[in-house]
Amino acid sequence: MDLVGLSLPLLLVFWQWTTTTGAAVTYWTYTGSVGQSKWADYFPDCGGKAQSPVDVATVQTQYDPSLGPLTPLGYSQHGNKPFSLYNNGHTVVVPLPGWMGLGGLPWQFTAVQMHLHWGNGALEAGGSEHTINGQSSAAELHVVHYNSELYPNMSVAMTQQDGLAVLGVLIETGEEANQAFWNILNYLGRIRHAGQSVSIPAFDVQSLLPSDLGRYLRYNGSLTTPPCFQSVLWTLFTETVKISHTQLMKLETVLYASKEDADRVVMQDNYRTPQPLNDRTILSSFPLESVKVYTAGEITAIVIGALCGCVGVAVIIRFIVKTIRSTSSWDVLPSIRPAPVPRTKEPGKDLKQDVALNTTTEPGKKEDPVPPSV
Repeated sequence: MDLVGLSLPLLLVFWQWTTTTGAAVTYWTYTGSVGQSKWADYFPDCGGKAQSPVDVATVQTQYDPSLGPLTPLGYSQHGNKPFSLYNNGHTVVVPLPGWMGLGGLPWQFTAVQMHLHWGNGALEAGGSEHTINGQSSAAELHVVHYNSELYPNMSVAMTQQDGLAVLGVLIETGEEANQAFWNILNYLGRIRHAGQSVSIPAFDVQSLLPSDLGRYLRYNGSLTTPPCFQSVLWTLFTETVKISHTQLMKLETVLYASKEDADRVVMQDNYRTPQPLNDRTILSSFPLESVKVYTAGEITAIVIGALCGCVGVAVIIRFIVKTIRSTSSWDVLPSIRPAPVPRTKEPGKDLKQDVALNTTTEPGKKEDPVPPSV
């Protein structure tokens, strides 16, 4: 089955329902009796040793110089055909056309869809699935691809160890709205309930990604929702993207996980908690001992601290210069002022001076007798 013909019902099956060998179709949620703590009871792969998401301890990452920048293929070539936006009861999904893909990986990967994970709007509560050094972000975007070089379609690829490649983009909040994300968020009101979909204008998918696609973390993991197949090559970018507080609130409050004719259940906290890393290694595409994803508050604090430091140094230098200019060099350095040199009498010099004086006395004047020395 060709990916272009991948229908919305099949995407719904992929993200909301699943079948496992010898098991019946099972519904799942993030909390409750079929919540993530119970997933492994119904979906055995969810209890595997290579599950996602994970917490990235930056001091334990390993630099791999062979990891080059990723290359989005056709992301900006959206054409005139509209996209679809779909509420599958767990998240909001945008199916992607088959001409979009991803270069810079061991195989050719074709785009399938993208979706989001978020929190509940509480202060200091995160919504991302991956965390870095224990710190979560406000939300997270996933762009899903399948290995079209080895497998005929998404359904087959997702069950294979090397079948999928997913881009993970951490999202933080800032003061300014992210215009690219309005391409999705402006239409959430039309798909408030599970099962609803709407056509939206096509847009440049790459505009949702960070500007630097060469700095990322790489590891082998799984789908973060049932059936949790361990078939994903994860790429987690270290540069975050930002949306406004208003945009995040819209994402966290507009959608329902319930159908239109059922009791309303707000779609919130649709993220899986970090799973054990076990014996896996997380690779880094750049040689840093640690990778820090700075929040807007941390960046502001760093900038203010640097500016205060510069002002302090300037004040000290000005004070020193002013002090030097207002004080003479002799006052500042009295120890180097030369001491007066006393006169010394040279032998015979005084006698000659006396004779000279005697010869210049006025004519006709008698000199006083010189008293004898005692």
